[in-house]
Amino acid sequence: MAAVVALALGGFAIGTTEFVTMGLLPDIAEGVGIDIPTAGHVISFYALGVVVGAPVIAALGTRLPRRALLLGLMAAFIVGNALTALAPGYGSLLAARFLAGVPHGAYFGVASLVAASLVAPHLRGRAVSSVMLGLAIANVAGVPAATWLGQEFGWRSAYWAVVVIGALTIAAISAVVPGAPGNRAATVRSELGALRRPQVLLTLVVGVVGFGGMFAVYSYVAPLVTEVTGMSRGTIPWVLFAFGLGGVVGTALGGRLADLALFRSLVGTMVATGVLLALVPLAARTPVTIVALIFTVGAAASALVVCLQIRLMQVAGEAQMLGAALNHSALNAANALGAWLGGLVIAAGLGYTAPGMVGAGLAALGLVALTASAVLRRRELRALADAHPAPTAAPVEVPAAR
Repeated sequence: MAAVVALALGGFAIGTTEFVTMGLLPDIAEGVGIDIPTAGHVISFYALGVVVGAPVIAALGTRLPRRALLLGLMAAFIVGNALTALAPGYGSLLAARFLAGVPHGAYFGVASLVAASLVAPHLRGRAVSSVMLGLAIANVAGVPAATWLGQEFGWRSAYWAVVVIGALTIAAISAVVPGAPGNRAATVRSELGALRRPQVLLTLVVGVVGFGGMFAVYSYVAPLVTEVTGMSRGTIPWVLFAFGLGGVVGTALGGRLADLALFRSLVGTMVATGVLLALVPLAARTPVTIVALIFTVGAAASALVVCLQIRLMQVAGEAQMLGAALNHSALNAANALGAWLGGLVIAAGLGYTAPGMVGAGLAALGLVALTASAVLRRRELRALADAHPAPTAAPVEVPAAR
């Protein structure tokens, strides 16, 4: 469907700008006169923009027409990336990256709702995963291409390329995405009220700790494959490509799994992610096994992201846009948590395979949160049944024998 492709194009632009910074970090550091560790804060400020922007924009924008809101978010995204490319120094670069991150979560929230509204209820998982597929494809095609562009023509050219993709997205959304009214009955208070729902909070915890396990390993995948597996630095892009390819497969699969059985798929993808992360010390012994593992981790984790997105839309009640947007706040918090915990065990001298066990532990905590969610749901259903008991059938009168 053309409308879903147009929405996914925006996801491709967002995914490219989010991850290309990691590949161009040395170039950016040199360009603005700072060291590489300091340049790493550029990534953190983008993530902070996502965490802050997603709930604020979703709550304030829920009454606006959906297509107009999408166009406004993409316009803000273009401005943030143009300011990144024009930033004269470190301070302005941080501010620009924060602004570029602000529309990120809200865009995916609105795009997911619009995509779900275009298909039958039993196909909504696949529609949402198609939008998320743009983000996954960015890791396979957009990020490598933009990284090459930035290395060849200066790091600023990568962000100008993102600006062009953003402009194409605006044109595509304007042309093929149908108009849809906002929720005129919604208020900021009613939207933010979703944060008082225990099921919403538990699902966010699953995203932060469960997906944080993947980031504990992915953040340090380069030294893992070079220092432990013994692969050359030149093979790192191929390892990252394997992860990105797994993400494409997992994103497509996640939508189908969610349509079949959402909660069971959440549990299954969480278990698979945890088991795979626990196998890092074994898989790191040979190049073939580590590349295969990175691919499957990418697939399992990406399927988990799609299931989390749809789960939040489901449990947020009337605040579906906020629920969908909050997923990306949770994932960026997971990024920070996983990278921090992974760095702690490495700094403690436990080696580059230790983040795998950290990741497995975080996945286990995600399963605890899912178990609590299931228990709570069972209690809610029992309370509902007690409050509204099913009517008993009227006794059948048997005529007296004559």
